Amino acid sequence: MLTFQYVPFNEIQNLSSERRISKILGIVKRNKIVLMQGRLKSNEETALIERTMQEVSKEFKGIELCTIYPNSEKNKTAQFKQMILKVVMGDRDGLTIIGPATVVKEIKRNPDKIELFTYNKRN
Repeated sequence: MLTFQYVPFNEIQNLSSERRISKILGIVKRNKIVLMQGRLKSNEETALIERTMQEVSKEFKGIELCTIYPNSEKNKTAQFKQMILKVVMGDRDGLTIIGPATVVKEIKRNPDKIELFTYNKRN
């Protein structure tokens, strides 16, 4: 069975970077795919990958990670709204998908779709 867990940004926004990474890894280690509103800072993403590499074992093979950024709007009103949102939220808009490497084979992003490929488990 494939399980997704949605993590709204307000659930992690007040956590330290270390606690944010621990929360995400805790979910992924339970073989769930994280759908996180927003995105990690680039240094947090790097720290997540580093920590994942340190924790690789027979049971935990690592993660697959993909961040999707919203499309840039062409009209001036939409651009202004995006600019205000960045000021309020920081540079956190988007969607992040993080899954265990034993479940998620690959994540491909295209302008109009996301393809999440999983391993086919045979009984």
